[in-house]
Parts: sequence; C-alpha cells; structure tokens
Amino acid sequence: MKKTWFIAMFSALISGQAAAQSWVLTSAEDGVEEGNWKISSEALKVKDKTFSIEQKVLHGGKQEGSKVIIFRSQDGLTITLSPTRGMNLLRAEGFGAKMGWDSPVKEVVNPAFINLESRNGLGWLEGFNEMMVRCGYEWTGHPVTEGGQIYTLHGKAGNTPASRVEVEVADTAPYEIRIRGLIKESTFKKADLQTLTELRYVPGSNSFSLHDVLTNRADYPHDYQIIYHSNFGAPILENGARFLAPIASISPFNDYAKAGLKTWGTYAGPTKGFDEMVFNIKPLSDPNHQTLAALVNNAGDKGVAIQFDTRQLPVLTLWKNTDTLKQGYVTGIEPGTSYAYPVTIEREQKRVKQLQPGASAQFDLTYTLLHSKAQVADLEKKIADIQGKVKIDENAVPIAKE
Repeated sequence: MKKTWFIAMFSALISGQAAAQSWVLTSAEDGVEEGNWKISSEALKVKDKTFSIEQKVLHGGKQEGSKVIIFRSQDGLTITLSPTRGMNLLRAEGFGAKMGWDSPVKEVVNPAFINLESRNGLGWLEGFNEMMVRCGYEWTGHPVTEGGQIYTLHGKAGNTPASRVEVEVADTAPYEIRIRGLIKESTFKKADLQTLTELRYVPGSNSFSLHDVLTNRADYPHDYQIIYHSNFGAPILENGARFLAPIASISPFNDYAKAGLKTWGTYAGPTKGFDEMVFNIKPLSDPNHQTLAALVNNAGDKGVAIQFDTRQLPVLTLWKNTDTLKQGYVTGIEPGTSYAYPVTIEREQKRVKQLQPGASAQFDLTYTLLHSKAQVADLEKKIADIQGKVKIDENAVPIAKE
C-alpha cells in the first residue's frame, strides 16, 4: 500500500511513540471497509489491562449504515464515537457518571438522511445528539446567506463520514489506544480542507484527549473556523450545578441572554419554556496558555472538565439549554476560534482564521470525568489559581447583533 498523505502526516505526529499494532477499518482510497470488527486485550495477550475496541454497523431508521466505534475499559471509561458523523464523540461513561446528554434525536443519524439546508439552514439539528461535535471547519456558527451561498448551521465537518479510520494499540504499558480519522471538506473551486482527528485514551483512566490537525490542501489561502461543541446533561447537569472557568470577560450572545447574565455560573433544573441562553467568554490561561472549563454537580462530587490551549482556541461559548428532559436538558461548553455568530459577523469582527496553501493548524483538548469531591476541589483550585486577582468583566451589551 502506498504511503498516502494521511499516513505520512500521522507518521510525523506519532514519531517517537512506542511500538504499536494498528488496523485500518476504513480507507476510501484503498477500498478497505471492515464493517463489524472487534479486538480485545485478551486477543492481544495483554495481561495487566482489560479492554476491547469494537466497530458496529447500525441498521434501521435514519441510522441505516452508520458506524460506531466503542472502546470499553475495565475500571475506566466506555467511549463511543461515530466515524460516519465526522468522528464525533457520542458519549463517555464510567465512574458512576457520564459525559453526554439525552437528545430527542435517539438514532446515530446517517448524514445521507440529513439536508443541512432544510429549515432555513438548521438541518444540522436533525442529527444533533453528540457529546462532542466538531463545528466547522470551512465555516461555523448560526446560518446566514451571503452572495447566494447558504452557510448552514455549524458547518459540514460533523456530518461528513471519515474517508479513513485507523485503530492503534501500543504494545507496552500503559497500552494507549489511538483512534484516527480523516475528514475531507473538498469542493471543486472552493475549499480543500482536510482534518486528521485523533482520540487518545489510556485504559483505566478517567480522561482522554483529542489531537486534530487541519490542513489546507489547496493552492490558495482559505478561511477556517472551529467550535468544539461539547455537551453535557444529567446526572452532572442538575438544579444547582455550576459552570467553572477562569474568565477575563463575559457577555450575552443576544438580548434574550441578558436576563441570565447575573446567574451565568449556575443552572436551574429542567424548565419548560426555557429558550436557550448563550454567553460569549474570553478565557484566561496559565503561563503555558492552558486553561480549563468545567461543569460540576450540586454536591460537588461529580463533574467534567475540558483543558485546551488558548493560542489554538482563544474563545469559549457557554450554551445553557435547561429545557425539559424530553426536549433536551443540556449545556454546551464550547472552546473555539469563533463565537456562534454567523460567519459574516465573525469575519467582520476578525475572528475568522486563514490557512495558507499547505499550512496546518492543530487543536489539542483533554476531557476529564471527575468522580470525587477531591477531584472537584482540585479542579476548582486550578481554576482559581489561573483567575488570580483578575476581576471578571461582565458586559451586558452583546458584542454583535445577528
């Protein structure tokens, strides 16, 4: 098999890594399609860790043909992602809690059944049920039409099946698992943005990381945007749950959110008739440009934290959607290069980035499922240390109007 750009790029990413076994589950270029597939620690003759990795092809309804990859770790996390849906993470469960939420969309909808331009550009919502969905990369944010082009809600990456999928397991302890995907946003006369996604997990751990590399494969410069739309519901989200982050400034996304500015850090229980409230946040970071954003429950013994680099993802969106349980009781903690305004506004306000031909941008995030008071307390201390004596600037005026 020839050494493709995909393989060459990942070879560079993993240089110096311990020896590992790998399996190609999908390759559009080479005509590889494994379908249902499974490997386990027992089959790999690993004696001091118990885990399995499985790919399933789903059937029935609008999930016909969708694929999920599930890796289960004894005394650790069970993580489910979908190669069919842009390598999005559906959920992560373990330690008596979960990352994710209960959407009215119950199936892993195959993008073939979604028209992103329906509902005036809101068709994206017909498949939205993930714990983490990549919003971008050609554009993101609320829908808008400009020059005859419809920029649909949150772009196309999250509804683009991976052109190549690899699984890798390190040969030696701690047997790190890596799952990689290639997402292509390639259009004649338009963009040729390709994203190499990688999820890394050590069996038994309560955290995992994402390492994505976006490359402009075209001969011309091209804009890009990304929001890592990370979504959490019960049992962590509840009446009295708290949002935590070191913050320089916060403002409401629109006039409706103004009413929630004074209580942006806390949550109500499920509330019928509650429309979504969104807040724009400029996060603070430590001397290494690392920051944290988190949701913790009322008792302070469970939570989820996201660590990211503010040089890569300089802004943070907080989405509060505390509607009824059936309607979708959820909050979004969303590191990004942009806020959720339409691309036209983000471009005007100079938050849209650009890649030169052949250039790349990297995004690194770590998700941690907290499951004790000590872990939550440690997180709160880290956030307080970054905040220091900086007073949060609460600005009641939205930075833009749609």
